[in-house]
Amino acid sequence: MAKKKVVLLISDFNYGGAQRQLAVLAKQIKKRGNFEPYIIHYYEGGALSEDLVNADISVTYVPKGGRTDFPGFYLRLVKQLKQIDPDIIHGYLDIPNLFALALKPLFPRSKIIWGIRGSGDSSSSFFGEIILQVETFLSQFTDLIINNSAVGKKYYLEKNFPAEKMVVVPNGIDLERFSPDPDAAKKVRQEWGIDDNQVVIGLPARISPMKDHPTFLRAANLLKDKYPNLVFVCVGKQDDKDDSSYMDELKQLGKELGLQDRLLWTGGRTDMPAVHNAFDLSVSASAYGEGFSNTVGESMACGNPCVVTDVGDSAWIVGELGEVVPPNDHQALAEKIGQMVDRLEECDRQAIRQKIVDQFSVEQLAINTEKFLQRVL
Repeated sequence: MAKKKVVLLISDFNYGGAQRQLAVLAKQIKKRGNFEPYIIHYYEGGALSEDLVNADISVTYVPKGGRTDFPGFYLRLVKQLKQIDPDIIHGYLDIPNLFALALKPLFPRSKIIWGIRGSGDSSSSFFGEIILQVETFLSQFTDLIINNSAVGKKYYLEKNFPAEKMVVVPNGIDLERFSPDPDAAKKVRQEWGIDDNQVVIGLPARISPMKDHPTFLRAANLLKDKYPNLVFVCVGKQDDKDDSSYMDELKQLGKELGLQDRLLWTGGRTDMPAVHNAFDLSVSASAYGEGFSNTVGESMACGNPCVVTDVGDSAWIVGELGEVVPPNDHQALAEKIGQMVDRLEECDRQAIRQKIVDQFSVEQLAINTEKFLQRVL
């Protein structure tokens, strides 16, 4: 029997959480052999494309100009899809989801699936609110809506998305890439000028208000005198949609708090498995909008204990093996980081990794996704 064809539609292939999840899902689906994945993106570039092409997965760039280019982009997209004749068109994130549904009239045989990656944005812009209202109305015309977090499903149900079409498939962590690696850890720590006696507290997150770096910095300020061996490392690039001055504001805050000699800003990195291994402890300080935090799962897969804010599914991911604090509370964050530092020596890193192995592997991601793809067909 011929494989069913699944088109995965996303805006770009830069290193973001949704992009990495789409990549690992496509590779795993390809490996399992029940479906044939095709990936289409409409903004140029993206470091993940080469990896997918090497895995013999079709990756196509369909260029899109500004907002006035929609008719031309739509025609180019239709032309490409007619060559594929997909059984399923699966959008990833808000705008690609809307594009996927807009294709339904010309591809009535294709099932339309939306992929929702967040849990709601408490600081949403006016444009974001308009998009949400449009999504709410149009959601009834989809065939399936896959949320990557339970808290995301709850949020969108409250916004009147159709309950009968909503399912949850948690993210999957690539356990071959993200695993304990002492040699990689040593190399990165040497690059950062950090010795074996220092304890690295890492915040792996893009530079965005959603990730709440100020709360992390203020927590670091409360810890720096009590724990003189702590080094705080922020790994992530400036979010393209945010004002470039935000990065300058964060660096200035670090200076005002007297953290210059204890704080590193590394920018974006492509070697995140090595980076997670260089951490002794990982923090997620997100203030809102988080769904399933990839970085929490990836850090745990490397054996790291985590302190997280109770945003999205982070508390569920860490369970009893980590610490959970309210968002926007630097005192609580500092307290739990300090408690975790005090017991690092007795931390069961193998058990931390095993939780990801048991519950959040890429194999489980593919199995769960394919189950719903089969159901919708």
